[in-house]
Amino acid sequence: MKEVITPDAGPLLTVDEAAERLRTGVRFVRRLIQERCIRYVKVGRHVRIPEAALNAYIAERTIPSFHDAQSSYRKAA
Repeated sequence: MKEVITPDAGPLLTVDEAAERLRTGVRFVRRLIQERCIRYVKVGRHVRIPEAALNAYIAERTIPSFHDAQSSYRKAA
């Protein structure tokens, strides 16, 4: 099933803006697009990344701290 980008996905970012938000180089963002690791929109010959897609990419790759992971377990009585 094809995923549809809706207007509530937030603004569309350029590759430069996405790289700035990720604090990486443009080359890294282009690699994410080429390897289809992140959703993107083709507008003519330009590529735009929905802000929601960038936020989802960050959320999927966020590793919980040891303290956060440990707090989900309860001590045995």
